[in-house]
Amino acid sequence: MKNYTITVNGNVYDVTVEEALAGSAPAAARAAAPKAAPVKPAVPAKPAAPAGAGSIPVKAGAAGKVFKIEASVGQSVKKGDTVVIIEAMKMEIPVVAPEDGTVASIDAAVGDAIESGAVLATLN
Repeated sequence: MKNYTITVNGNVYDVTVEEALAGSAPAAARAAAPKAAPVKPAVPAKPAAPAGAGSIPVKAGAAGKVFKIEASVGQSVKKGDTVVIIEAMKMEIPVVAPEDGTVASIDAAVGDAIESGAVLATLN
């Protein structure tokens, strides 16, 4: 058996590979599922806005990583304006303001792994 560390899209995996010998059963029949190494945990969807934050949540529509933050705290935004951009499956997906308002908080940082439905920002 050989152990390898593989990085895929920034996620690190430890994999054990068994070498097949002549006349033995196929390796796929004996192989176990790879064990994922600990990676930076995803930011869970928050049930309520943190204290001092706005009352209008701006939520991620898909799981991924925060690629860019387009708005800043105190900035006025219109419905449909991009607040945060997430990267999922090699695509940049804008997360937009659900209505007009002022950015009250930014609750994620560039590079954070996020889940679908996570609150990325709040508006007033």
